[in-house]
Amino acid sequence: MFKIQITCVGELSESYYRAAQAEYVKRLSRYCDLQICQVPDEKAPASASVAIEEQIKKKECARMLEKLRPDDIVVALDLSGKELTSPQLAKRLEDYAMQGRRVCFVIGGSLGLSEDILKRSSERLCLSKMTFTHNMARILLLEQLYRGFKINANEPYHK
Repeated sequence: MFKIQITCVGELSESYYRAAQAEYVKRLSRYCDLQICQVPDEKAPASASVAIEEQIKKKECARMLEKLRPDDIVVALDLSGKELTSPQLAKRLEDYAMQGRRVCFVIGGSLGLSEDILKRSSERLCLSKMTFTHNMARILLLEQLYRGFKINANEPYHK
């Protein structure tokens, strides 16, 4: 079965996000072996300097890098990444599945991803040019993965 891991910084903060995640994990279980791997976030002071923010991102992303295997296809969710339509993402999922390797989507914390993890990524995707909380980004990614699998299975859902 196609393996997907979502590696992300921090836990989902509200119960409605946790409920949405649980629902999509359940729905996706028909199509893939999905793991969600959360790493602890670092507390970022509101007035942190750019240098401190970079240190925080490096610490968070070092934890994420520990969760990746050398042969993983790593897809970073990043504002500078490519924006895809849902059918284009569905095609990417097919392409990834054909490679027979685990795909790891990485979602940074409130400060984003470090250059270290961006360099490790095979691809960078942008969910939207709008900014979302990392909690929302996780739910949006789960929904788009589900939509992509439904498209690939020619099942009704995508309109």
